[in-house]
Amino acid sequence: MRSVLLVLISICFLQPDIHAQQHKFSHADTLRGTLSPERSWWDVTYYNLDVKLDPREKSIRGQNTISYRVLEPAQRLQIDLQEPLIIDKVSQNGESLSFTKDGNAWFVDLKATQPKGKVLSLVVDYHGKPKEAIRAPWDGGVVWGKDSLGRPWIATACQGLGASIWWPNKDHQTEEPDSMRITVTVPKGLTNVSNGRLRSKTDNKNGTSTFTWFVGNPINNYDVALNIGNYKHFSDTYNGEDGKLNLDYWVLDYNLAKATSHFQVVKPMMKCFEHWFGPYPFYKDSYKLIETPHLGMEHQSAVAYGNQYKMGYRGSDLSGTGWGLKWDFIIIHESGHEWFGNNITTKDIADMWVHESFTNYSETIFTECQYGKDAANAYVQGIRSKIANDIPIIGPYGVNTEGSGGDMYYKGSNMLHTIRQVINNDETFRKILRGLNKTFYHKTVTTAEVENYISKNGGRDLSKVFDQYLRHTKVPVLEYSINNNELKYRWVADVQGFDLPLKVTLADGKYSFIYPTTEWQTTAIQLTDPKKFAADKNFYIITKAL
Repeated sequence: MRSVLLVLISICFLQPDIHAQQHKFSHADTLRGTLSPERSWWDVTYYNLDVKLDPREKSIRGQNTISYRVLEPAQRLQIDLQEPLIIDKVSQNGESLSFTKDGNAWFVDLKATQPKGKVLSLVVDYHGKPKEAIRAPWDGGVVWGKDSLGRPWIATACQGLGASIWWPNKDHQTEEPDSMRITVTVPKGLTNVSNGRLRSKTDNKNGTSTFTWFVGNPINNYDVALNIGNYKHFSDTYNGEDGKLNLDYWVLDYNLAKATSHFQVVKPMMKCFEHWFGPYPFYKDSYKLIETPHLGMEHQSAVAYGNQYKMGYRGSDLSGTGWGLKWDFIIIHESGHEWFGNNITTKDIADMWVHESFTNYSETIFTECQYGKDAANAYVQGIRSKIANDIPIIGPYGVNTEGSGGDMYYKGSNMLHTIRQVINNDETFRKILRGLNKTFYHKTVTTAEVENYISKNGGRDLSKVFDQYLRHTKVPVLEYSINNNELKYRWVADVQGFDLPLKVTLADGKYSFIYPTTEWQTTAIQLTDPKKFAADKNFYIITKAL
């Protein structure tokens, strides 16, 4: 989500050769992005996070008890906590452990034996003033904001930058605890809303209140969230595919009436997304929308909402077609992430297209559910104006780095729309989307797994199609010429043997499939006017007449 504004700015200023610029990765990048020996021998099963916030000092103090399963015996592990936060103490079985610091990585030397298969735990105490987010959610950190009445309004947003910006954990995207408890103490009068369900609220004698939330499903680290403000709560239920789903809304007290009306879109959205993607993945933890001082983020079961009750994206239509002003962009997009990003999570953020391309396409799906296929086609074609084709969508692996921050949204969405046309059967395509969410339910995945699943269930090897759109910047070009009712054609692409099937007008008034490769082919054409030859606009390609 944080990439949307950045791409709108960057499209205007990117130089044509930016994709050729090489980024030099550091030792810190490797520590953050690699499953090192100090990370790979243990698997987190449970986090018990307990934090206290001081809005006046913009500080945090807390403790995280990390339960983990020993995969292989070892005596050293890596915990991540980003500067300027400080780990005060690490202990196991009541005994303090020694540790060393290497940038944002903290290496702990264990004393107790670590038998394979055992579930053990250690306790990490920490404190400090976490990085303050200046332009959340794009730069990441903690937002120490104020509402319109000057009262504290605080939120976390840390996708990409990492959850270790505000709490200690094993900060790698492969790592999801099976469940989690989040206990947050704030000044009395404020409410903290986090992921999962509220277990308890306690008013303490020292002028603070403590809120305990429990997440009953696996959750990725960057989704864990604090949302603190003068909130009012209202709720509803949705009778979904897996039964009764609780819908909870937490908004600033003076926006209650506005939110009650504006959030009515959630039920039709849920009906649409369950039809296309399968059951909402977190019935156990409910669905929540929480008003935040930043634009929005897909925090699992606690979707951050900051679109100011406007339609579109802050009142604008990213597609330029008018259809994007028919619905609230943040509600639809961030909720779509519950399926793609939160249910299905990539092992490495280099593959974040799986999160963002499918979720961007959920906007098209919702438009289709509400306004029909022509509207959906117009919307997805309209967002092509945001495609930069600057650097590949997939980034370098093992260094905590994404590919193109914008094209993983708009280009990735148009790639999926193109693949939908190739499959040429909407029911099959719908089963693929639902099947992805069932097959990879609450799992972390690789690009290869997603590509192979779509190819297998789409009835065609799409590996070269994925390769061209995800790993190269150029849009495939169909070169063609027409002479004496004969069409001569071929693909020009980076991928050798690129073989995307394509719908074109071989006769008046209808589209037919041709099967170009990078070699020249010919076929008969029956157009009264050869100048009316065209490719179906639902395919994201370029045509070039010779």
